[in-house]
Amino acid sequence: MCIWGVPMLDIRGVNLNYGQSQILFDISMTAEIGKITAVMGNNGVGKTSLLKAISGRHPVVGGEVIVDGTKIPLSSAYRAAQSGIAYVPQGREVFPMMSVRENLETGFACLPKDAHDVPEFVFDLFPVLREMQSRRGGDLSGGQQQQLAIARALITRPSVLLLDEPTEGIQPNVIQQIGDALETLRDQGEMAIVLVEQNADFAYRIADTFTVVEQGRVRRSASKAEYTKDALMADLAL
Repeated sequence: MCIWGVPMLDIRGVNLNYGQSQILFDISMTAEIGKITAVMGNNGVGKTSLLKAISGRHPVVGGEVIVDGTKIPLSSAYRAAQSGIAYVPQGREVFPMMSVRENLETGFACLPKDAHDVPEFVFDLFPVLREMQSRRGGDLSGGQQQQLAIARALITRPSVLLLDEPTEGIQPNVIQQIGDALETLRDQGEMAIVLVEQNADFAYRIADTFTVVEQGRVRRSASKAEYTKDALMADLAL
């Protein structure tokens, strides 16, 4: 059962390789329901690899991923999605020739037939999508595509939402809209949100807890109450 403020996502000792090179080393962290956990670190330290491991997009060589107390099969994106994990990848991966509505409906793949509907709340979060349902995904601006990618992930009614660099290349007014949407989702207390983000100002504004990764290892885990922005910036400068 989901309870506000308890771990929804529990990662234990995850190791990941690319070929002969090890990228992640015994990564352990938790993400609580009703909170945003920011995974921070410089480029190339393994943040995206961590999200790919959690979401089943890249095989791991050891460790466990537990969602709401249940260990999920690793290295299967479909099974991860069925277990309640939704992943918004870096680069958005919108289908350019499909309409906004059709892009949203691709989220049905892991749902039973009686759940094949686009809930109204995704349009309440991102009103521009309601107006553009018949427009092709490739015709949207970068910010609109990012909103579409997040909305598509929400179609699965996830208990864990993973986002990889959602503000990358996005204009400031849309960054504000995305931040507002994530805070709304957080405050509803129905999911844990894990945010990989290079924009430290954005991450520190909306996140509740922080996991700093350095060279494939967890350097620090802290709540905002015990971790100042200056301390975060100092860690990121290393």
